[in-house]
Amino acid sequence: MIKKRITSPHVGEPPEKTWSNCLVVGNQFFISGMTARDGTTVLGGDSMYGQAQAVFTKIRHLIEAAGGKPNDVVKVLIFVTDIKRREEVWKARAELFSGDFPASTLVECSALAAPELLVEVEAVGFFGAGG
Repeated sequence: MIKKRITSPHVGEPPEKTWSNCLVVGNQFFISGMTARDGTTVLGGDSMYGQAQAVFTKIRHLIEAAGGKPNDVVKVLIFVTDIKRREEVWKARAELFSGDFPASTLVECSALAAPELLVEVEAVGFFGAGG
């Protein structure tokens, strides 16, 4: 099997030689931890819900660029800086997925890559898994 890097015009690319936002290997896709950062702007401001919406929108764009659907996601790993605000992330997650939701892990961490970031999400899926 060969890995293929997927890009989307709706998701900024990381600096060269750092990581890939999305890779496809066979019928699987792997999406790196997405944050609400868009250049120098943080989409959603200081709202965990707003940032989560931006993150899940990026994930949707990458999945669609790869040829899949959001419901093809089978696992998400979510990092938040304040576990007490987790319902905000769950609300945004419910706007992306339907039917059988992906397996999910939610972890509180003391900080993400920049102090203004509140949520980061990784996703793994299989094309066609969503029916």
